[in-house]
Amino acid sequence: MNPEEPPIVDFAPFYGPDTAAKEQMVQEIRQACETFGFFQLINHDIPLDLQQAIFKQSKDLFDLPTHIKEKYDKDIGGFNLGYERLRAQNFEKRAQGDLKEGFYLGKHHPLDHPSVVAGKFGHGPNQYPQEVSDPEEFRRVVDEYHAVMTGLGEGIMKMIARTLKLEENAFDEYCQSPAAILRLLHYPSQDPNASELERGIGAHTDFGGITILLQDMTGGLQVWNNISSQWVDVTPVPGAFVVNLGNMMMRWTNDRYLSNLHRVINRSGKERYSVPFFFSGNPDYTVECLPTCLGPGESPKYPPVNVGEWMVGRYADTYGTSNTEAIGELRREPAAGGSS
Repeated sequence: MNPEEPPIVDFAPFYGPDTAAKEQMVQEIRQACETFGFFQLINHDIPLDLQQAIFKQSKDLFDLPTHIKEKYDKDIGGFNLGYERLRAQNFEKRAQGDLKEGFYLGKHHPLDHPSVVAGKFGHGPNQYPQEVSDPEEFRRVVDEYHAVMTGLGEGIMKMIARTLKLEENAFDEYCQSPAAILRLLHYPSQDPNASELERGIGAHTDFGGITILLQDMTGGLQVWNNISSQWVDVTPVPGAFVVNLGNMMMRWTNDRYLSNLHRVINRSGKERYSVPFFFSGNPDYTVECLPTCLGPGESPKYPPVNVGEWMVGRYADTYGTSNTEAIGELRREPAAGGSS
């Protein structure tokens, strides 16, 4: 592993007693959050066969004809759940659009569920495609994957709390009934003669709390190294998750922790699949600067923000405006993000 890349963190101590190994893991996560805003997580409790199953279902979905996938457009129903067409996003606004297509899924809530009736961000009914090889298996796999990833997200938040010298349960309220969105992504093979500006997804930051990404072995994900001022690869590790912080975490920590720029350039000559899981938290929760992140005489850089209102605003930005200005404004006002 290139030392310029985000570190690999062994999560096994999380599941054991409070030992020196767990404290060492906490320190490694803290350093990663301060330096990169990214790390890779190994020895978590997500089964490898479930990881393989979610990739299988994703490939089956994206192999469908475009006119079938568009029946499940994410704009249908008003819940932003469903299909995202090829080149729907264009983060850098320098080419024709990001070379990817996606499909959004959350925890399925029927229309009469109180959270749906109340219009809470990230809560709504999923669109489960019926034209895949086995519709029941597709639904079973994505629902199971969403459930176990929610649990992993809660565990990571407990360890992040410790990195900030807080009790492990400090973010429990944030984790209750969270807006947690699973996104299946497909990056077609990039034309070898394509412009140097071609992107699978352009440079951006994520805008929520944490993102937990499962990537295949194709490669292409890059993150900005602020120390060496260069793009570095995030080399795929079998079974690992790439964890990165969103802009909400920067607000929480008064910029102690980094929500970092990342992008995908798929020059592999192969299709690429990835599955980001956006753990954005309780829509009713208010994020405000943590006291442990303020030095003597230091004031919060950002006002308190409601999770739901923040996410709605940033989500609207990501499909409608350029992210070029956001890159320059990153330290003053964290801007819209995406996925990888």
